[in-house]
Amino acid sequence: MSDNKAPEYKHLQVSSEEQVLWVTIDNPPINLITKSLLTDLIKLSYWLSSEEENTVIVFQSANPDFFLAHFDVTALLEQPEDKPASAQQELNVFDALCERLRLLPKVTICKIAGRVGGGGSEIAMACDMRFAALGLAKMNQMEVPIGIIPGGGGTQRLPSLIGYSRAAELILGGIDLEANTGEEWGYFTRALPPEELDEYVFWLANRIASFDSAAVRGAKTSLLNSAPSPRNGLLEESAIFDKLCYSDNGQHLMRRFLDLGGQTVEGELRISDLSAEVAKSRE
Repeated sequence: MSDNKAPEYKHLQVSSEEQVLWVTIDNPPINLITKSLLTDLIKLSYWLSSEEENTVIVFQSANPDFFLAHFDVTALLEQPEDKPASAQQELNVFDALCERLRLLPKVTICKIAGRVGGGGSEIAMACDMRFAALGLAKMNQMEVPIGIIPGGGGTQRLPSLIGYSRAAELILGGIDLEANTGEEWGYFTRALPPEELDEYVFWLANRIASFDSAAVRGAKTSLLNSAPSPRNGLLEESAIFDKLCYSDNGQHLMRRFLDLGGQTVEGELRISDLSAEVAKSRE
């Protein structure tokens, strides 16, 4: 047993068994990425980078309707109005979180039984595998209809998973990606009937964890070498995101998003339609 004890969290339930770490996200009502949940995820990512006991990490949700939602729009609106356009050479805190997850010397798996979108989708895409419940799981990058762009790697990671034109359809259209199509396109590693999802992820996680950890970590490192680093694209994406987010139009549309029901259970369950309604209100 390692002395590197897991930190305490407000919105994550963490348990370990047989070299598999189970991380359950629990931030009602929609698993919105609030500042406090983001802090938890950052703490977790740093700890995972240094602890050596676990080989496989499985992210799951305590909420059957939402795996992980977008970043808190209210928090974006609270940022200072005179925030300068990004010109930094270092990744922002969200991009750095996703990169730490991507580069972990462990296998990362997302078990998605409900909605995943915005920043939640960007975190999921930074993980090695995403397993979905047929008829229940849906992905949506809802940023463009509300006046901004995916700002946590969405424009960089999604094309590498599903191809440029399909990524353009989803990001520019702000439409839902269902589990079955997501599997065909490559966003979801595999889509399974809901009653089989838990069993399959449990089986696969424990199968991988039963192998020699050095071989598993070596294979992941070698797999990572097959893809170029997204760093430069992430920096440019962040600059565009900041420019739009702090523009008058971006601020207006994000407030309209909240006014029309964004970040409520009812609104988020129909996020594709809701975001289109936001876009129509810009006149």
